[in-house]
Amino acid sequence: MSAIPAHTLLTPDEMAQADAAAAASGIPSFDLMVRAGHAVAATALRRFPAALRFVVLCGPGNNGGDGYVAASVLAESGVVVAVFAAEDPTVLRGDARLAFEKWGGQPAALEEFQPSAGDVVIDALFGAGLSRDLPENVQKIIAQVNDASLPVLAVDLPSGICGLTGKPRGGAFRAHCSVTFMARKPGHLLLPGKSLCGDIEVFDIGIPARIVLAAARRIHENRLELWRGLLPSSGADSHKYKRGHLGVFSGPAASTGAARLSALAGLKTGAGLVTVASPEDAMAINADHLTAIMLRQVDGVDDLHAWLEVAKLSAFVLGPAFGIGERTRDFAIALRNHPLVLDADGITSFRDDPKTLFDAFSSREPHLIMTPHEGEFGRLFPDLAADPNLGKIEKAQKAAERARAVIVYKGADTVIAAPDGRANINSNGPASLATAGSGDVLAGMIGALLAQGMPPFEAACAGVYLHAEAAHLCGPGLTAEDLATQAGKAMAKLAEPN
Repeated sequence: MSAIPAHTLLTPDEMAQADAAAAASGIPSFDLMVRAGHAVAATALRRFPAALRFVVLCGPGNNGGDGYVAASVLAESGVVVAVFAAEDPTVLRGDARLAFEKWGGQPAALEEFQPSAGDVVIDALFGAGLSRDLPENVQKIIAQVNDASLPVLAVDLPSGICGLTGKPRGGAFRAHCSVTFMARKPGHLLLPGKSLCGDIEVFDIGIPARIVLAAARRIHENRLELWRGLLPSSGADSHKYKRGHLGVFSGPAASTGAARLSALAGLKTGAGLVTVASPEDAMAINADHLTAIMLRQVDGVDDLHAWLEVAKLSAFVLGPAFGIGERTRDFAIALRNHPLVLDADGITSFRDDPKTLFDAFSSREPHLIMTPHEGEFGRLFPDLAADPNLGKIEKAQKAAERARAVIVYKGADTVIAAPDGRANINSNGPASLATAGSGDVLAGMIGALLAQGMPPFEAACAGVYLHAEAAHLCGPGLTAEDLATQAGKAMAKLAEPN
């Protein structure tokens, strides 16, 4: 079994560094290509035993070399194989040229390929390192294969998908499965690449784990082994004050539900005390709906300062249905010395002057967590959102560095980024999370973990993961109320022995 942790991700540049380091250590690079090609062929035979013909589409680089090795192995197994080349293979260099020569055949031009029933396409055109739009002839073939709904086995990533961003470069195959090597790439987890890869199989082709882990830097899949040891635990000496006090700010009388969802989620996620800070006009309606959660009237900044002086508060959630404007900005700035989850209206309130927010929280170690969805991210970081050259990870990393805050860039492929460059991609969230109030619950869960003493980046990562686990416990048709209620069970599930 590989010693490389399953959460490890390699960017295309990092994979190239690992390949180079392996070669420098004395491992023949062609041996790695041979192992990769064998893995592709073995997967093809195992997954598609009824194939009438394996069509191997080979590109001009090492991905194409993997394809020529796979074609050789498939032919030796006795199946029907046809090879088509995107470019003249006589111009191949290095290992790819050697793989072509050892195959010993003459490929047809890519344009000659005509999809037929019973074909299984092995896509060895371009791998994760694609940095330009696909050539027109490749785009045309991809469209034909997709239209014919032929099974596709992609080598590394479906051709057309950028391994760093998951974005298509002029089109992309819809693969039934993808075979990658040593570790997955960010493009396997980021949309739309995630939806085009099919099942992903990772093969160890012989690069030592120490080399791979030295190349892998700060991007991982968000898995519990990364932060499980920092989760709050309840020992025999645990009591409510030791588990932290979370403050959640309520909007006006007509907009109180979001704060109560956050507060309930915070309580279920383990905060020892949770208080909803409510304006006067919402006190009665909040009081009618709260039991274990406490209530305090807080109308303006003076009330907030008075509360901070008399209560031992550990962390805050500000933003869910709180309202957009000066009052929200004033509350956020007043909390600059406290751990804060800023969500929804709290983020949008700073769209015209984000620097004021960033400066206010920059005097200490990072203790601000912002949880924007796509639209909110664009309001606070319009230049990053509009940059077509940046992927979601890069946008989140640059935003976190600029704001000196943890950024939870929400979506079906949520990215959590820290100011120091760390970034995790969350992959366990079901589609059912796309429901009203889901983000309010997430804010409360993260706030509770902050209140219990988890570091901000790890609290955000754990909160996002637990949020998704709670959704799985709810099953189809979940509501935000269901989600908040299941937060505690999600925590308990992670505490169970493996």
